[in-house]
Amino acid sequence: MITKRMLGIGFAAVGLLAVIGLLAVDLVNAGDFQGIGPVQRLGLIGGAAVLVLGLTLIPLGNRPA
Repeated sequence: MITKRMLGIGFAAVGLLAVIGLLAVDLVNAGDFQGIGPVQRLGLIGGAAVLVLGLTLIPLGNRPA
């Protein structure tokens, strides 16, 4: 059975990996834009939203999801 804490940790991990991955794209210059492009900005907002959602689920404890 999946608890809210486990679900929150999973969401937080996926969101953090998305944010780190999208920022790493700038390090290898894999785009036509200098800096953060519009699609990358939307991805960062989505990744940050998933990260925040995961962080809010963690304190809810071991109740079933």
